[in-house]
Amino acid sequence: MPEFEIYLSEFVVAEASQGNAEAAERRMSVLVDISKLKVTETVRELSKILVSEGPIPAGAEIDAYHIAVAAVNGMDYLLTWNCKHIANAVIRPKVEAVCRDHGFEPPTICTPQELMGG
Repeated sequence: MPEFEIYLSEFVVAEASQGNAEAAERRMSVLVDISKLKVTETVRELSKILVSEGPIPAGAEIDAYHIAVAAVNGMDYLLTWNCKHIANAVIRPKVEAVCRDHGFEPPTICTPQELMGG
């Protein structure tokens, strides 16, 4: 089985802290020792472009931030269970094109199950 280094962003932390307090506490306890990616002005700019150029709809800006932080920080993979705006076969090629058009190699976007082979 392949081994991976795991990173997250402040956006993951923010989402994990929401919802049922007990469940959020459990999620947060797992995230505490995971290295955090930098959110720079470049990340903010790319996330805005992902929305303005159309692959990510307005109202789903947090999804654009997940993609941008992974691309700008050079991540190989972006794991998500969000199949509406991120791990979506129709949206993914458009996201990849926008990232490349703006000088970033996009991460491979997939669900954890896809990465681990089923």
